[in-house]
Amino acid sequence: MDSYAPPDTPLEILHHDHEILVANKPPGLLSVPGKGPDLADCLLSRLQAVFPETLLVHRLDRDTSGVMVFALTPHAQRHLGLQFEKRQTRKIYVARVWGRLEPKTGTVDLPLIVDWPNRPRQMVDPENGRPAVTDWRVIRYEETATRVRLFPKTGRSHQLRVHMLALGHPILGDPFYADGPARDAPRLMLHAEALRLRHPDGGAGMNFAAKAPF
Repeated sequence: MDSYAPPDTPLEILHHDHEILVANKPPGLLSVPGKGPDLADCLLSRLQAVFPETLLVHRLDRDTSGVMVFALTPHAQRHLGLQFEKRQTRKIYVARVWGRLEPKTGTVDLPLIVDWPNRPRQMVDPENGRPAVTDWRVIRYEETATRVRLFPKTGRSHQLRVHMLALGHPILGDPFYADGPARDAPRLMLHAEALRLRHPDGGAGMNFAAKAPF
């Protein structure tokens, strides 16, 4: 993996109240600290510098941008954590993938497991993998790529990246799973566009969205 050079961008807060904080994570920034002082800079620590009570609920890959929710109380952290665990949240991603993805809608149902010798890569393993399901819907076809919306039904590590690769259409700019011209994009073309959840105080449904920057 290349050396860590996190972007020097201002925080983009999408929502802030007494229980939750929603931010738009830039690409190239870790969600949480990695091992060692050189990997300390992350969205969590940047938020804690402004809102010291910020608590982690879920993660996005370093190279993925988009909507992330954080808790501001232990109650909110438990409440949101259970929603993610029980798959009660709805996550929508936008990606640009290599080639022409057909048909225009479909589902990938392929169990995933960590590829131990090549960590943190994941791989499809029908025998020992954990269930992983992704729906897709094509937005439009480009010259050598397809813009697509992805709807993960499960939350496995690298799920969208491995599922697109399994279809023969790796996400553009993916340092782990794309090669040749598919890898040449300026960034991983994957963005968490929208997140729907229930508010920890009262359970009202809430939607948060951030437009893809590509």
